Amino acid sequence: MSRTLRIFQVDAFTGTPFTGNPATVVLDGHGLSDEQMRAVAREFAKGDAAFVLPATAPDHDLAVRFFMPGKEAPFVGHATLAVHAVLARHSPQAMRRQSGRSGLVEVRALADGRFAINQPPPVLARSPAPAEIRALLPLLGLSAADLDAQCPPRIVGTASTRLIIALGDIAALDALQPQMPQLAAMSQALGAQGYFLYTRHGARQGCLTESRMFCPLLGIDEDPVSGNAHAMLAVLLHESGLLPATGGSAQFAGAQGRHVNRPGRVDVELALDQAGRPQSVSIAGQAVVVLEGSAVF
Repeated sequence: MSRTLRIFQVDAFTGTPFTGNPATVVLDGHGLSDEQMRAVAREFAKGDAAFVLPATAPDHDLAVRFFMPGKEAPFVGHATLAVHAVLARHSPQAMRRQSGRSGLVEVRALADGRFAINQPPPVLARSPAPAEIRALLPLLGLSAADLDAQCPPRIVGTASTRLIIALGDIAALDALQPQMPQLAAMSQALGAQGYFLYTRHGARQGCLTESRMFCPLLGIDEDPVSGNAHAMLAVLLHESGLLPATGGSAQFAGAQGRHVNRPGRVDVELALDQAGRPQSVSIAGQAVVVLEGSAVF
């Protein structure tokens, strides 16, 4: 028996259509098999596909599964913003608790139209060995002189991992020449699924950082705007003493996407305990629905 799916195309971390990071949202995900979800993700291959499912326990309001064309992801920040932008059009709610394969997150609708995802702080993992960095830099079109010595490279995350690399200026960020097949092979050796490169020097007005991210191992050459990576960056900047805190929190805004003509912005807030340790991180941004339709499956 065929069924009709309500499908939306949403641009996240932006208020301007056809910029930011695109995601597909399916409101009627219950009853679909994994293969059917993968088929939808392949059909709408411009971004990740999020499938909204009913809650299965009283500790959450909805469940979401995330699929790339080739695999399932435990959590996707921009697709979560997309889900809640769609839900807000049909049933506005100040806060919803979302369950997924990476656990529970809270998503709040802010008064200015943004949505904020609150989650546990990412885990700082190992620092790559100098020999690993020397082997990696030519694959990005970089030399050691391009790095920002105030924040050495670090792998961050557990289920989803990124190697975060600070660059000394915006010119180095603009001039990156990633060699995708070699970077994919290097990802497996490093234990990092992607590379998030940023600079604190020359970012656009109102933002502390500007960044680019490459995840060829996941089938993503350059990701337009990553909320998850900005949450990782917040923890790393805080540990490095580069993110001043006031009133029990540290905040910054990050720009990304200019290099693929999809500029976006991520607002990040790191909540700290009395000892100054990260307790949670919130990534916030706008999201705009650009297409609404249905499909018979």
